[in-house]
Amino acid sequence: MKFNGFSEQDFHSMAVPGLEPRMDAIITNVRPKLEALGSTIAPYLSALCGEEMFPHVAKHARRTVHPPEDTWVAWASSKRGYKALPHFQVGLFASHLFIIFAVIYESPNKRIFGSYLQQHAEEIKQIVPDHYYWSLDHMKPGGASNQETEVQDLLKMAEKLQTVKKSEILCGLSLPMDTAVLRDGDKLTSLIEETFKQLLPLYKAAYPNS
Repeated sequence: MKFNGFSEQDFHSMAVPGLEPRMDAIITNVRPKLEALGSTIAPYLSALCGEEMFPHVAKHARRTVHPPEDTWVAWASSKRGYKALPHFQVGLFASHLFIIFAVIYESPNKRIFGSYLQQHAEEIKQIVPDHYYWSLDHMKPGGASNQETEVQDLLKMAEKLQTVKKSEILCGLSLPMDTAVLRDGDKLTSLIEETFKQLLPLYKAAYPNS
């Protein structure tokens, strides 16, 4: 299946009331597009990272009551899973699409990245475009733009990553659901690839001796 971008209906799927109805909408409308995007981006990301990167589409299998507020495809260097590894992700909330690098709480690499961030906060502040955002919780939409994030804020994030067990960090691009590029598969694919290239130094920083 060719990736043709995301429609307004895809974003509305993330607001359908009830677990089963929302999962039906996600499975019908969104998941096939995430699977197509996963396959489309994987070769580029593998070449970019210098190792094979495998796509993982969210299944939300553990949910029994509350419907998911977002859904996504993640790419990581393991075929078995991504949560324990630094990874790249593209996903949808009802309000927006996100294109991010992430190290979530299940990954021991968060301490490695935290140490790097602590030592290179000023450099990372310069590397990350002003309109990208930082977040400390992958369950919540939004965050603080790099423009409004001070070096001191990055240092606080770095300390938290090294000392708090449930800490995590995300950085990347957020696009409102009515952004025109989301409707064009080729243009959106190019934007995702450009964003991941911009985020590559963060991904490399999450691995020792990279």
